Amino acid sequence: MSHFTTSQTIGPFSHEAWQWAVDASAASQLETSAATITISGAIYDGDGVPVNDAQIEAWQPEAAGAEATQALPGFRRVPSGDQGEFSLRLSQPAPPSTGAPATFITVFARGLVKHQFSAVFLEDDSGLAQSEILQQVPAERRPTLIARKTAPGVYHWDIWMQSDKETAFFDYV
Repeated sequence: MSHFTTSQTIGPFSHEAWQWAVDASAASQLETSAATITISGAIYDGDGVPVNDAQIEAWQPEAAGAEATQALPGFRRVPSGDQGEFSLRLSQPAPPSTGAPATFITVFARGLVKHQFSAVFLEDDSGLAQSEILQQVPAERRPTLIARKTAPGVYHWDIWMQSDKETAFFDYV
């Protein structure tokens, strides 16, 4: 008798198997009728070593209209690079909701038995203090979800899988 589990590790060939979604979401990053922002950073393990084989997904349901002609509107999947680096160019439909995440994030990486869910907020969002999602996160962990503005429309946000810098991850039930 087989038993099914809620998830399984992604295995050694995820980059090849998931390339179709990387290609489709790369096109979405180029064609949008909305203003865009870029969130770049790196993903690290608990020892501060870059994770060079992660897959990072960004989900923006409210961007689907601005990307209606795309194969995967409101969705991005990017692999991390050799130094754990990643970059997401995201549509920002106007007007953005205050206190809402810029995007929801799913992380797949080696050693994870179950993928991890998170969200990233922009530091210049005037509604952060009223965010219903951020209020569910202990105050000392909230900064792990906030991308720092480095230039107009450009933000930096790192993902830490473990350590005292660990990004806040969410459980959905």
